[in-house]
Order: sequence, then C-alpha cells, then structure tokens
Amino acid sequence: MKRAHAARRVVTCDPSRATAQDPLGAIDDGAVVVDGEVVAWVGPRAALEAGIPVEDHGDVVLTPGLVDAHTHACWAGSRHAEYAVRMAGGDYEAIARAGGGIVSTHGAVAATTTDALAHTLAERLARMATLGVTTVEVKSGYGLDPEGERKQLDAIRLASQRPGLPRVVPTFLALHALPPSARHDRDAYVRHVADVMIPSVAHRALARFVDAYIDRDAFTVDEGRRVFQSARRVGLAVRAHVGQFADVGGAELAADMQAASVDHVEHIGPDGILRLAAAKVRAVLLPVASFTLAQPPPPVRALRDAGVDLVVASDANPGTAPTESLPLALAFAVRHYGLSPDEALLGATRHAAASLASDRSRTADATGVLAEGAPADFVVWELPHEHAIVQPWGVSKARRVVRDGRVLHQSR
Repeated sequence: MKRAHAARRVVTCDPSRATAQDPLGAIDDGAVVVDGEVVAWVGPRAALEAGIPVEDHGDVVLTPGLVDAHTHACWAGSRHAEYAVRMAGGDYEAIARAGGGIVSTHGAVAATTTDALAHTLAERLARMATLGVTTVEVKSGYGLDPEGERKQLDAIRLASQRPGLPRVVPTFLALHALPPSARHDRDAYVRHVADVMIPSVAHRALARFVDAYIDRDAFTVDEGRRVFQSARRVGLAVRAHVGQFADVGGAELAADMQAASVDHVEHIGPDGILRLAAAKVRAVLLPVASFTLAQPPPPVRALRDAGVDLVVASDANPGTAPTESLPLALAFAVRHYGLSPDEALLGATRHAAASLASDRSRTADATGVLAEGAPADFVVWELPHEHAIVQPWGVSKARRVVRDGRVLHQSR
C-alpha cells in the first residue's frame, strides 16, 4: 500500500533535481511516496496524488539514509591503552611495528568465535542505524590468516542476515598487515592471498570488493597489483587504502585498476589526483582517523578542483577511529577538512552509494538518493534544515530511520 511521508524540507540528493545553487535537490514542503520497499514518487506535497494517506512529520528535514562507505566494524577486543599512548604523543606506526595496532586486534579476533563476532557486529550496526545510517560497508582484515579472515567474513555474512539492521556491503581486506606467522616469508603470504584466498572468497560469495593497504610500513604497489589482478580475474571489484602516511604510488595503481575508491589520501600528489579524476575513482575521506592521529587533512581543494567525487565515512575501527558515528565524521569533514555541508552530505549519500556499486558502468547505486524506483531508505531528522545535520551534536538527531520501507529506529 502506498503511503506518503511529508516534511517541511525533503532533501533528495537526486542529480536530476540538483542545481548549482542547490546541489542536494531539496524540495520545500515536500513528500516521498513509499510503495512497499521502494520509492514510488517524490515531489511537492501540493502535487501528491489524491487518496494517498499522508504522514506529516512536521517542521523537520527528511533525507536519504546515510551510507557509511568505509568501516572496519567487525572487530573484537579494545585498544584503549594504545589510544591513551597515542594521545600522550606516541607514534601509531611505531606502536604497530611493536606488535600493537592491527596485529593486536588480530589476536582478539582469533580468540573470539564466529557467532560472538557476528553478535558484536550486529549490535554495532544497530547503533549505527540510530544515527541515520541505512547502508554500511564492512571490511575483514583483522583475521589476517586464512582461518581468521574466513571467520570475519562469515561473521559479516551472519550479521547481515539479521533483520532490522542496515544493509551490509562486505569487503575482503586482503592485505592489511602481515600476520606474525608470515614475517619471515612475506612473498609467500602475498602469493597465498592472491592465488588461494581471493578465489576462495569469490567462490563462496563472501565479499563484493577486495581491498589492500598500500602505504609506507604496509604493502607495496607491486603487492597491491598482484591481489587486485587476482580480484579482477574472479569478478570482484577493487578499493584501496592509499596515502594515509605516505604517497607510494597507490593512487596511480587504483586508477590503473579502475578501483571503486581510494580511501584516506592524506598524502597524495598532483599526478595521482589527476589519474584518479581521469579514471573516475572516488576519494573516501576519513576525518575521524586523521583527527585522532593529529594529521593534516588531505588536499581536498585539489581533489575537488580535479573533479574527484568526495565521499565521507566513519572508518569505524578499534584503533584510529574508535567511533560508530557517521554524523560525527561529517562534522569533522566540514570543520577539519573544509567541505561544505552540501559536499559532506552528498559524500555520505549519493557519492558514498556510488562508491559501493561494484559495477563501475553504473553512475550511481540505487541507494543514497530519494527518487522513483530507489529503495525506500530515508531518515526523518529532528532538525529544521539539512545543514544542521553536520553540527557536532554528540547525540542522535534521527527521529525515524527507514530501510527498504521498514523502520530500523524510531525515537518516539
């Protein structure tokens, strides 16, 4: 049965409605008609078809559901001690080399059962839903060895099958850190990831993307190319951690491999930016991580001027971005990175969804916009305007969160 949701302001993020003055395609006194799981119509309330029941949400703003396009949300344990050391001036790369960081969480994941890991992830996803998030990309990458990675990916699948949660886009983070067992034969480890683990993940349909951490003290361009080529051979799409600590050529590799995104990019040169723009690779900005690491922001103006689409994500992880809040990341993107509120919101809706479309021939995924035929994913915010969403509230301002026409969260 069709039902209309009306609000004083409806933000569509639909490119067909966007203008230079209003890139978000907002409609004053607008309505969204939902028919089952999809959007049937969007427009001014005055143009609604007669006879459709209307729920008037009042003097609020209604937007597409938020899309968190980069998270490591499937983890166990805590790295609070490491965080305290970093806040006192400790260096993250030195901590990692000493066995902390990713390897520390690897140990916690190894000591956890698949069911417990899935339960923890599901609880985390439920909290994200209360903040307006209806789609979450979730990476593996803390398992590191074949058994651990399978455990993480199985847990991600189990959590994604639970009702009442955001939809999950699974990513196999194939190269994140060397497990302790592989430190004496790095090449054999990379070979096994490329030749055995990636085909196995594809065969079991455990992931839509393959990711790799290409950076100083991480993995090289040649190692990344090897796993990306393997991913392409078995039909998996590619995304990449690039330039968090140094520009080692990861952006150029991502462009060559037609990656869906490059993520972090605090350190990226002009040539890399131009290559990304030419290949239409999106840049995923992770301002919570650079905040906790006291890093300068990426070259946002250069990326913008080159025409690279900007995505904003939480980077939810236990070490460098210990948060579950995409709205917090939006606030930091505006304050710390210099994005406009409109850019930040597009970066967590339409552009974020497009970065999760594994078929790059599509200009945008079905989520992230309010348009006819799109999934009925929307948020009713207890706010008068979309620009208020990027203020650092510290609490949820989402009154109702809906995915595929079904309520995930309602505050009252």
